[in-house]
Amino acid sequence: MVDKPSGATTLTITLPSDREILITRVFDAPRRLVFEAHSKPEHVARWWGPRGTTLPVCEMDFRPGGAWRFVSRGPDGAEDAFRGEYREIVPPERIVWTFEWEGMPGHVSVETTTFVEQDGKTTITNTSVFQSVEDRDGMLQSGMEKGAAETWDRLAEHLETMS
Repeated sequence: MVDKPSGATTLTITLPSDREILITRVFDAPRRLVFEAHSKPEHVARWWGPRGTTLPVCEMDFRPGGAWRFVSRGPDGAEDAFRGEYREIVPPERIVWTFEWEGMPGHVSVETTTFVEQDGKTTITNTSVFQSVEDRDGMLQSGMEKGAAETWDRLAEHLETMS
């Protein structure tokens, strides 16, 4: 078992509607740093994805209308590619973007990530809205809860190196 970084908190996942997944976690870092870790490829490449994965492709045109594409490589060498477009960026408060796994083209979710700071800690809330209940349930059945928890643990660890 990997030790959690100091100040690490638990990931909370809820289902506000039949087409949504809401993920929340508090990070022990100021909002500007947490936002920066989401907005620059040199940071994202160090934390995005579950433990044991790398991100050999991390392309980000971080502006409204800009495209992004990540390729995640697992410990066995298998690769998964993801892509989307940034729809809205309000530094350091909010990012709205689309998310699509290239293995199932056409199944696009809209992600809204907000960053709220209180007492030097930042709460990230990520709302995923899916095209159908089947798409939402497919995401839930994919193991995304474990992947999201490990990804945000890696983000917390990376934030410690940025402070």
